[in-house]
Amino acid sequence: MSTSGTNQSIKVTLRNPLDKQDLLDYYIIPDHHQLAQDWCVALKEILSSKLLLEKNFCFLGWPDSQRTLEFLCNELNSAVEIINQFNQTKIWQSHGLSPYIIEEWFHPNTVRFPPEYNLPDLYIKDDANIGLSPKHNILNQLHNHFELLQGTVGNLSPYYKHADYKTKYAIRELNTICHELENLILSQRKKAMAPDWIRPSQITTFPLVKRYPLVAEHRQGFLTNGYDREFGRVYMHWTQIGKTLFEVWRDEHAPNLDSTVCDAITQLQYYSGEFDVEWSRDVVKGGKYPWHDKEQAEFTAWLEANKLDPTDVNLSLGYLPIGRVDLIRSFGTEDIETIWNLMSDYLDIYSIEIDGIANTFDYCWADADYKQQQINMMRPGYDYSSRG
Repeated sequence: MSTSGTNQSIKVTLRNPLDKQDLLDYYIIPDHHQLAQDWCVALKEILSSKLLLEKNFCFLGWPDSQRTLEFLCNELNSAVEIINQFNQTKIWQSHGLSPYIIEEWFHPNTVRFPPEYNLPDLYIKDDANIGLSPKHNILNQLHNHFELLQGTVGNLSPYYKHADYKTKYAIRELNTICHELENLILSQRKKAMAPDWIRPSQITTFPLVKRYPLVAEHRQGFLTNGYDREFGRVYMHWTQIGKTLFEVWRDEHAPNLDSTVCDAITQLQYYSGEFDVEWSRDVVKGGKYPWHDKEQAEFTAWLEANKLDPTDVNLSLGYLPIGRVDLIRSFGTEDIETIWNLMSDYLDIYSIEIDGIANTFDYCWADADYKQQQINMMRPGYDYSSRG
């Protein structure tokens, strides 16, 4: 892919979902290395192609989101009602399936412990109390309903195959809202008990996006950046499914890398015009948090014990930086908490523009017909699943 110029900036316009005339712009300055410049070209192609922006899971870790616990619980109850009412159509029964009824009802008090609970937190295993923690049993049960009704990509549930559009969307919401609920609860708990560990982020992805192969020059960021994350830094979005070496080491307690484990690991092979923005405090080598250096040293030792070279860029060890938000131009300050307060009412991407190429994404969760808009966009996939 040919490179673009080096002086452009990218304007991202955010919108207040509850007041659509209320806009906030911020500006990204791309880095000057090859991957950043190729990313700019890929982003222009996305905007020119008028691809849809995935607004679900776009903003994560914001404790003061306008999508409150009350709102999310009401959305869940609506989805449950749609699924339960579908039983009355007898369609599932006509295909030999038992009626599927979800009995749970969701409310802020059913999905998290009240703040006054003064009990040891058995889930997080720290000295804090269980107050403001998620109630994992009900959230796990919710996710079990989703798994039974949806199935997997390779083995869709017969309930999902025979559901109508509205019910398919409701089944999907069991999963998306479950994860959003847990994320919001944990973010609000951090705000109350460990404000340094609020971790807001922005995940900017586009369904059906075109991907391009990473080349050796692109991979140099793995060496220069590693696993550092900085406030206002823009990183290449991880464009594929599968666990990384770091995730295997962390989540599976540093296993020996036999063939079975290795089969589950994927090194990053592609880039696209998608991007992530880090809106949380810096976690960097030699920075404020010594545990980060300790963790990286232990991870490096594990790689070497498994005869892997920590300097091998083909192992995709870390994050690839591609730009930086111009904080002063965008917000008039570099103070993190001030920026959080400014952004919390604008967690909806309205438009993105680079070098005069722009696209507007004039839809958001506050629209009265938002669900129908989403269903219309997803109909090709729904039709395909019904043929399975």
